[in-house]
Amino acid sequence: MASVGLLYVGAVLIVNGLMLLGRVDARAAAPLNFFVGALQVFTPTYLIVTSGGDPDVVLGASGLYLFGFTYLYVGLNLIYGLDGTGLGWFSAFVAGCAVVFAGLNFGRLDDPAFGVIWLYWAVLWALFFLVLGLKREELTRFTGLVAVVAGVVTCAVPAFLLLTGVWQDNVMTSAIVLAVVLLLSLALFPRFRDRRAPAPDAPAPELREGGTAAHAAGPSQPADRRR
Repeated sequence: MASVGLLYVGAVLIVNGLMLLGRVDARAAAPLNFFVGALQVFTPTYLIVTSGGDPDVVLGASGLYLFGFTYLYVGLNLIYGLDGTGLGWFSAFVAGCAVVFAGLNFGRLDDPAFGVIWLYWAVLWALFFLVLGLKREELTRFTGLVAVVAGVVTCAVPAFLLLTGVWQDNVMTSAIVLAVVLLLSLALFPRFRDRRAPAPDAPAPELREGGTAAHAAGPSQPADRRR
């Protein structure tokens, strides 16, 4: 069940990334954010209720709420044209929690591949914070690129590996490949930075209907291996 959710998280990350890159209209991205956000709130609730009190299951499920709420927040901002600063600061909280979950996957859960994935999500949500919370609009295109890469490499591909039962046989290899992809995508920053964007003290980018890529910043929601 969790792996199915991770697959659709990949879809919403790709769509939101394309929105940031100006390829998808802001309002058109709202329905998928609501669908996936609702799924990622229902899934952890179900997992916790049926966990029998297993602390590892509860721990894994707790992280899903962070991103389920993110997508619902994005959908509301897109539909109602709300200011993006609240979502930006919530993204900072998510980024901090993602670092903690990364450490837990490296240690307690003994899954270095998902440790790297959580670190990638931490970087992505930190970018959402910079674009929305701190009004760094020149980072919008780069954030869109990272979101698309995250949707494919940290969600869709792992989801299929989990669904086909081959993830556990390739954990270390996956961790190395993911780490390389993370570093390469971040190295592209100078090329994708928009130097024509307003200065940091300009009005914050907003998730508005019909907004441009610079005003359509919207995160997605990651998940851990239990999705």
